[in-house]
Amino acid sequence: MGNEARLLAVVHGRVQGVSFRYFVLGNAQGLGLKGRVRNLPGGSSVEVVAEGERAGLEGLLGRLNQGPPAADVQAVDVSWAEASGEYADFRVL
Repeated sequence: MGNEARLLAVVHGRVQGVSFRYFVLGNAQGLGLKGRVRNLPGGSSVEVVAEGERAGLEGLLGRLNQGPPAADVQAVDVSWAEASGEYADFRVL
């Protein structure tokens, strides 16, 4: 895997009901990343797990901080780990 890593990000703010998950899906696929995105209970956060090249993950992280036009991102909690290789593609859950 070499330069591959795992990004876990929880995005807080107005991020549900504004196509945020599909925004993440499109960006992740465009960057060649694998993983998943899902809404978390409570209505104000989205969890992203992505694996791939560190540069692509950094690019996705930058986009998570902005979000789609209707979103209002307040904060992004980030943690990094080694890639697990468990994902075959990127999915919306």
